[in-house]
Amino acid sequence: MCGIAGVVGNEDTILVTKMLDALRHRGPDDIGIFTDKGITLGHTRLSIIDVERGRQPIIGDRGNSCIVLNGEIYNYKEIARRLRGHIFYTSSDSEAALHLFEEEGARTPAMLDGMFALAAYRDGTVLLARDPLGIKPLYYSLEDGVLYFASEMKALLYATDDVRVFPPGMYYVHGKGFRRFWSVPESHEREIIDASTAAKCVRELLHTAVNKRLMSDVPLGTFLSGGLDSTIVTALANSEAHEIRSFSTGMAESRDIRAARVVSEHLGTEHHELVFDEEDVIHHISRVVRHLESFDAALVRSAIPTYFVSQLARRYVKVVLMGEGADELFAGYRYLKGIPRARIHPELVRITSELHYLNLQRADRMTMAHALEGRVPFLDIKVVEYALGLPVFLKVRKPGQIEKWILRMAFDQIVPRFVTSRTKMKFAQGTGSALVVKDYAEREITDAEFSRETEKHPRVALRTKEELFLFRIFREFYPQDSVLSAIGRTQPCQL
Repeated sequence: MCGIAGVVGNEDTILVTKMLDALRHRGPDDIGIFTDKGITLGHTRLSIIDVERGRQPIIGDRGNSCIVLNGEIYNYKEIARRLRGHIFYTSSDSEAALHLFEEEGARTPAMLDGMFALAAYRDGTVLLARDPLGIKPLYYSLEDGVLYFASEMKALLYATDDVRVFPPGMYYVHGKGFRRFWSVPESHEREIIDASTAAKCVRELLHTAVNKRLMSDVPLGTFLSGGLDSTIVTALANSEAHEIRSFSTGMAESRDIRAARVVSEHLGTEHHELVFDEEDVIHHISRVVRHLESFDAALVRSAIPTYFVSQLARRYVKVVLMGEGADELFAGYRYLKGIPRARIHPELVRITSELHYLNLQRADRMTMAHALEGRVPFLDIKVVEYALGLPVFLKVRKPGQIEKWILRMAFDQIVPRFVTSRTKMKFAQGTGSALVVKDYAEREITDAEFSRETEKHPRVALRTKEELFLFRIFREFYPQDSVLSAIGRTQPCQL
């Protein structure tokens, strides 16, 4: 996992160095820059695969190509076996992606199985691409024919005030424009023989997804809240890797802290926990907002415990598996129980499509704030396509019934029964920290202040004193109005 930055249309190592300096938390192990014929590509590295030789930028074996890549390509060994005409100087997944680009050009992104943001160059052609769901971040700007890009807004702002989100599932060829290579499937017309068949397929797909994400040359663990999603991931990882490390966080004796202890004991993981209090939250809130690059209150609430558990995990491992995406695919959110059944599938498509600037942004920024790589097996493309193809009645059986029914059925014999019967609770609620910032803002901001300041920022639509408090912090780091269009906002129905 890493940070990337670059300029196309100008050779500017000084600028790219500044951009990379802003990304060093993403990749403290190494830094590299490549320049040629009006381009400058930069990379700051967190060494995961081929620790000794896999430094970037990677130059092609023929000397006329280059790649910088943030992420992991899980099918890189299969790609390498197909590209026998190339000399491989490393066993890095990024080198396999480069040689694939040399052969396939713009078809490359659709052939990669993984999470990635990349820039590849060959003989004057530059390709930018982002993985199908936007697990890995990428921002860009086009000014007077010059392309700037970076993994985070804070880095891109050294080059421009015009910050744009690079869309997931798309690639861009400089001078030719954007093209889509994958879209969130909107149809759910797959024939299902019966629920047991669907549960078996879900179980097998997730087992494969977890297994491929155990690929690592460095220590690996899981986030474990004791809820359904993280327990499934931990159980599957532990069945393959054995004695896996698990990590949890929360306020003293919070629900997640207690549940994770019990699950860890049941599964036999090497378990670690970090307990925080209200003072810790307020002390770290500025760092959370700066790294998160958002002031959305719901997102910040869940970012706080993610920040703390990432801090804990990084003491022991460089890679963690996470349960992100299950609620979007399997109808896990409580608010979905209150909408008509006919609207549930379109809503799942919407929230899955928006993951890249909400929950996936939170997961990426909080892990990478501590140079920790987060992997999300629920968002394996085969899992996504299968899950969104399931009829709604397999996810929400009856109005008001427990959510994610088919997922619970699929793992009923694998995870403890008390987990499969545990109802959905948002991360901030489970860790006990959901109201800390809200209560603090209520004490610090008067009604008159709230009314006055919300009128000053009509385009921002600040909804609560909590959000105003967070917006003030956000503006200390990101005063440019242009960045506001790159901020995802939680919809009122999800709050």
